[in-house]
Amino acid sequence: MRIALLATCLADAVTPHVARATVRLLERLGHRVTFPREQACCGQMHINSGYPDQAVPLIRNHVAAFADADLVVAPSASCAGSVRHQHATVARAEGQHALAEEAERLAGRTYELSELLVDVLGVIDVGAYYPHRVTYHPTCHSLRMLRVGQRPLTLLRHVRGLELVELPSAEECCGFGGTFAVKNAATSGAILSDKIEAILATGAGACAAADASCLLHIGGGLSRAGADVRTVHLAEILASTASDTDGDAEGTDTR
Repeated sequence: MRIALLATCLADAVTPHVARATVRLLERLGHRVTFPREQACCGQMHINSGYPDQAVPLIRNHVAAFADADLVVAPSASCAGSVRHQHATVARAEGQHALAEEAERLAGRTYELSELLVDVLGVIDVGAYYPHRVTYHPTCHSLRMLRVGQRPLTLLRHVRGLELVELPSAEECCGFGGTFAVKNAATSGAILSDKIEAILATGAGACAAADASCLLHIGGGLSRAGADVRTVHLAEILASTASDTDGDAEGTDTR
């Protein structure tokens, strides 16, 4: 079975350790991971910003890049969500019906990491070791678009050494929302302030999530608050083992 990695723009440009952790984890579980070099932006940013016509060439490129993959995994709920719930709709609305059909077929083979592990590979204990107190932020796209539910938490509960603590008001947005954080900075900052307060209330040393974008936003808020709390992607925790020097993942900390 060929599992192709959709690395995402953010991992490629800012958090490559998240993509590496995803590959390391899946290979440790005995799977072959490929990386289609033709991949580029999935077009989510264009779609969400109101430019669906400009997203069509990106959707076409995405469909071609991953055409031969048995499965596609993305360490990003937002990008997986765009592929699954936006690509075919946008292509069809722009009159690209053949592309829409191809996008629908690819969407059926595309999974966020926790979905792939739990639903497809049937694994909840990946042999990870991460001896830290961790709280988990369920990002909006993972929660509301993909509806991954308890899958990430189930995986975290099987990580050796990890103490999982509940995040107050966990389902509240962190305030990122892509360009929303730029166009509505004051509102975004106020939402983030509430999220930072909730994270600090847990006493956790790390905040995990399934989207590096939200983690970067949260990490910036933690840094400005002078908090000694790191941000770490779910893939990094699951890829960590007892053989690591101190059980730490590389982290997405922005400090």
